[in-house]
Amino acid sequence: MKRTLDLSAAVWRKSSYSDGGGTNCVEVSDDHPGIVPVRDSKRPDDSPVLVFTATSWTSFLSGIKN
Repeated sequence: MKRTLDLSAAVWRKSSYSDGGGTNCVEVSDDHPGIVPVRDSKRPDDSPVLVFTATSWTSFLSGIKN
């Protein structure tokens, strides 16, 4: 069964690694236990939202920091 995640009230924050020049802008929402929604801040209303498990997101961040 596929579930739809309601992110209409999500609070988004821009990544501190976004360059501010409008080319590399990623936003995440921290208000969802166990998952991390991610979207393109240049197109917040029509870009797809990628949803990662918290464990996968932590692994991804560790990988890019190393």
